[in-house]
Formats: sequence, structure tokens, C-alpha cells
Amino acid sequence: MKTVIEQGGLAPGGLNFDSKVRRESTDTEDMFIAHIGAMDTFARGLKIAAHVIEDNILPKLVKERYSSYETGIGHEIEHGKATFDECEEFILKNGEPKSHSGKQEKFELL
Repeated sequence: MKTVIEQGGLAPGGLNFDSKVRRESTDTEDMFIAHIGAMDTFARGLKIAAHVIEDNILPKLVKERYSSYETGIGHEIEHGKATFDECEEFILKNGEPKSHSGKQEKFELL
């Protein structure tokens, strides 16, 4: 739904929206209820996406995640100015960098 907002709506393309009879759900009313549930889910997603965009949540997380590329050797790497030799020299001098979580689960949950 975030993509829908950022692209200015559904056109062109739209969403894949369907209903299938499952388990003990075998009649037309079940399909009708399934469609309502799916529409509610899209509506909730749209509201959450609007909140994520308005509060600038993802850009803040991305900036934090890649902050090591704003200064020093990270900045040089980001801008294509660091050679492999310079990277090797940096690692030999400073050791392996600390491992930090990329917070993938947090990104996906949002």
C-alpha cells in the first residue's frame, strides 16, 4: 500500500484481488465475507502506509542503518573513491568491523 500511495494510486495496474473457497467455506456468503475481510485488510494497510510515510519512519531507519557510509572510509566507498588496497589497509589497521544487525525483521514488519 505504501507503493500505491507513492505512485499516486492504483493506475496503471491495480491490485490482484480475489477470493477462493477454502476449508468449510463453501457458499456465496463465505466468498462475500472473504472479500469484505480482504478489503478491510487493504484499508488497514493503506492507513498504516500513510502513517509510515507521514512520520518519515522508513527514511529515518535507512539513514540509521547506513550511517557508517556518511563519513570516513564508508563515505569513500559509497562515492567510489576507495580502492581495494585502501579498504584492505583500513581493515588491517582497524580490524574487522563490529557486526550490526540490519534490522531486516523490523523493516519487513513495517
